[in-house]
Amino acid sequence: MSTATYPPPPPYYRLYKDYIQNPKSAPEPPPPIEGTYTLFGATYTTDDVLPSLEEQGVRQLYPKGPNVAYGKCFGKGKKYFKKELRSLNRELQLHLLELADVLVERPSQYARRVEDISLIFKNLHHLLNSLRPHQARATLIHILELQIQRRKQAVEDIKRRREEAQRLLKEALGTLEGQ
Repeated sequence: MSTATYPPPPPYYRLYKDYIQNPKSAPEPPPPIEGTYTLFGATYTTDDVLPSLEEQGVRQLYPKGPNVAYGKCFGKGKKYFKKELRSLNRELQLHLLELADVLVERPSQYARRVEDISLIFKNLHHLLNSLRPHQARATLIHILELQIQRRKQAVEDIKRRREEAQRLLKEALGTLEGQ
């Protein structure tokens, strides 16, 4: 198999040879993929839904409820997430201390503690991932507010410079008329 520094373009470039004269001669782009598709042997879906812990085969440590649903993290939901994250964090700290104790006193029995810690981490990770839509929304709002602020500053700067230029022109005109 030989390689080239600059390989030739793919053969479908010929479909676009009359594009400059007639832009409508080019083929339409393929429609967007919907549903599931396979890429490099792995199956993916276009639905952006966070699978539940049960669907992933993991036991859920925090209670199920309407506030835990994907994207429902406003109002009472925020307090719920905060409470559950703190609870899981405390539980994680306790299990880490227990693991340290087990490693000192009974090193052969550490596996169960590590599994418990792994389960807590998976639950924490899932709970944090369910907050991602809110985080993305808040980040976008912040970026847009910064853009608005910068544009307002730019407009004010332009107005200030325009007024300064008008003042300089009036001074120059006054100087010319005074001569």
